[in-house]
This record gives sequence, C-alpha cells and structure tokens, in this order.
Amino acid sequence: MEKITLTVTSAESGTRCDRFLADHAEGFSRQSLKESFDAGLVMVSGKSAKPSLKLKEGDRVEAVLPELTVLDAKPQDIPIDIVYEDDDVAVVDKPAGMVVHPAGGNPDGTLVNALMYRLDSLSAINGVIRPGIVHRIDKDTSGLLVVAKNDRAHEALAEQFRVHSITRRYTALLNGLLPEKRGTVDAPIGRDPSDRLRYTVTLKNSKRAVTHYETAGLYEGFTHIYVTLETGRTHQIRVHMKYIGYPIIGDPLYSSGTALDRMFDGQLLHACTLGFIHPSSGEYMEFESPIPERFNILLKGRADNGR
Repeated sequence: MEKITLTVTSAESGTRCDRFLADHAEGFSRQSLKESFDAGLVMVSGKSAKPSLKLKEGDRVEAVLPELTVLDAKPQDIPIDIVYEDDDVAVVDKPAGMVVHPAGGNPDGTLVNALMYRLDSLSAINGVIRPGIVHRIDKDTSGLLVVAKNDRAHEALAEQFRVHSITRRYTALLNGLLPEKRGTVDAPIGRDPSDRLRYTVTLKNSKRAVTHYETAGLYEGFTHIYVTLETGRTHQIRVHMKYIGYPIIGDPLYSSGTALDRMFDGQLLHACTLGFIHPSSGEYMEFESPIPERFNILLKGRADNGR
C-alpha cells in the first residue's frame, strides 16, 4: 500500500475527488481507486470522502492506495461475434464465460484482447487495460455491448449511460414461479459488508437501483422473464431477483444451489436488446440478440404452464 498527500489548487477546485486522485496517482484509474474509497482510505481535510465529492481550493487530500498491478492488454486472435461496426462504434455479442477486460485474475483471453485484434481502433479514455469499453456485463452474462472506436464516440456514449437514456433489455430464467405478470424493484444496492464479492439491497453506502421486469412464461419450477434497466448498478438484476425471492438459475453468488442451479456453470442472464443514439449521425440504433442455446436446455425441455 502507498500513502499520498495532496493539496487542491485553485485550478482544480470543483474537480471530483476520484478524478483528482486519478490525475495525480500515476497508473491508477478512477475505477482502480474505488477500492480505497470503499475501504474509507481517502480523507479530505480529515474526513472520509466519497468519489463524487467536489473538492475546494486548499483541501488536503490523503489517500492510501492499493498495490498497483501492472497489466498490458495485447491483441489475441479470439473469435467474437461483431454484429455491427462503423468508424465510431462496434456492437458485440459477448458469449457467456468471457471476461470483458483484463484484471488480476484474468490477464488475457478477454473481450478486450479480441477487440484489439479484430478492430482497427479503440478509444483510449479508459487506458491500456480497457480500451473502447464504455460499459460491461458480468463474465457469465452473455449478450450485447457497444464499444467505442474513438474518444469522441466514447464520451458521447458514456453521457447516454450517465443520463440513463440507453435502452438495455435482458432476459433471464429464475428459480421458482414468479406470481406477478410484471413489476418493478426499486431498492438501493451497495456492497455486502460480509462478502466483498457480493452486493446486496441496503440503505448503507448504497445507490438507488430500479429494475422493471415482465414475465414471459411459467414453466416447471422456473420463470422466464424480460428485464429493463432504469439504472445500471453492479450485479443489479442478480441482486434484485434474489431480493424478491426468485434468484437467477445458475447464479453462483446469489442463488442457493437448487437442482436447476447445478445444471449450469453461471447465471442464465442475457443482454438481448441494446439501443443508443449514434455519436455521429444522431440516429437511434437498436440491436437484438436471440435467446442463447443454454436457455433452450430448459425452455425446450419443459412445458409452459401459462399463468
């Protein structure tokens, strides 16, 4: 661990605390500094600070930083399904089991490695480990992502995600028979204090999370749903489905090891619809991905019981 102490200048007044630190701590992105914020290891004028805190001239910023893991993503000839590409963006249908970008436990074999090999350019805003990556989905979640091929496109797409104007629709299979035809889960999500890998519905150190769902069919022991995200928190759908008592089948973190869970290596969650305003043309574009074959192991083998 490394401790740094910095003083905010007049030119830096109004800067977010996480951006300020990322600008001064060489090699650290705002995301990589999240560990220090989550652990309460960033202090501003003697008080614990949040990443979004706007700094003032003369503020004294003290931070204990995590060990920096040096990674460098390299192009790899990994087959991926690029469903659309132009000079600004690419839309990719990621398979289940593929990590989006390199990290400590996954230094290569990721979507980023494949994109570096397949595409002629990627935005540089997120650095050498996450070039082009505007948003992510979990390793075992399959489906659509939009990738930025230049910084201007990246900034335009990131703003759409920030104001929640992106269309994101998912499909999932849940343990149990969901009684409602449709519903909304409006429950804040934060890190689980008893397990740093998990998230949970909590009022402490959390952010508002809103998930809309609609039942597509009831089967023998499980429910097929479609989900629309109003917000985009980490593990949001997985956490919200567990919260209402119908965890996603195969989810290693949030389900309880039912007979259906044991049939699958990873959650049956798929990003099936993605829509956004094109950064250059201003036109709305929407893409669909069919239900993956792993879903059909259950959907084709069991009768729909209706409602």
